[in-house]
Amino acid sequence: MANGPGPDGGGNARPTMADIARELGIAKITVSRALSNHPTVKDSTRQLIRETAERMGYRLNVSARNLRQQRTRTIAVVIEMTPSHERLMSEPYPLLLLGGILQELTAAGQNMVLTTIDLFSEAPPSADGVILLGQGVHDDAAAVIEATGLPYVVWGAEHGPPGRIVVGSDNREGGRLAAEYLLDRGRRRLLFLGDAEHGEAEDRLTGFDTGLAGSDARVVSNIPCAFTVTAGRDAVAPLLDGKRLDFDGIFASSDAIAMGAIEALQARGHRVPDDVSVVGFDDSPGAALFSPRLTSIRQDWAVGGELLAQKVLEKVTGKAVASRAMPVSLIIRDS
Repeated sequence: MANGPGPDGGGNARPTMADIARELGIAKITVSRALSNHPTVKDSTRQLIRETAERMGYRLNVSARNLRQQRTRTIAVVIEMTPSHERLMSEPYPLLLLGGILQELTAAGQNMVLTTIDLFSEAPPSADGVILLGQGVHDDAAAVIEATGLPYVVWGAEHGPPGRIVVGSDNREGGRLAAEYLLDRGRRRLLFLGDAEHGEAEDRLTGFDTGLAGSDARVVSNIPCAFTVTAGRDAVAPLLDGKRLDFDGIFASSDAIAMGAIEALQARGHRVPDDVSVVGFDDSPGAALFSPRLTSIRQDWAVGGELLAQKVLEKVTGKAVASRAMPVSLIIRDS
């Protein structure tokens, strides 16, 4: 059956998954899963989506299905994060991961194609395997990749189905180290800043709670926020209206959040670390340049990128591959 008119009425425009989603008033990821026979989609919903796709003239991109028979010597690297003026693609994450990936792929004689999760869901590039940087909230991004049937590995936390290969840092240990450090400094009324709907932040909070167990310290507030300086600043600012601080320590799930929190504290005349001790996560290059120099949990993105590339190439060749949680360390500075 030939393609019918596109969604704009033109005969040459091919409908996309987004067009089908708009037609039915559902999420694009649901369309992607249904067209890939993902088990999380109800049979009735899958049937409706498939009938709508056929009526609109949608054609599945079949290149992914043929990749195992015809190697491309190319690995697709998919970035889950949405770039904005507050969270740039040129920041250490994801650039340091990409550097490690590219170095390893180049040494193995492989090409790399870089794309975003939105573009990938519309038209998966011809590739032998996929590296996903970031699982997304509720694992949505990883589900899109999994639905293609391609070998893939993920940078993040082990929260997906059994058998999914994940490379990441030991986020729970990082949270425990942050708790231990703040307790040693006599901090007892603590804030956690970060969006625990992301698997990595969830593990950091779990480790933080574990580290506080048995002590007289407690988390007085758990504030969800994005991984940006602005989000950290906005998360803390409303807590500074009173004459007395209700907290004396902060564990931020990224260095950017920690920097924003410190900026908010300093703007209101509070001293870091005299009044409030702050621990970030990442040990990004800017941590040592910030004022005060930021105490942070270090994760090695460059090595993580190399491991991601090694593991996806092993999966492509059919080798058995295991997930890897890399060790982290506490880098003590001034905050």
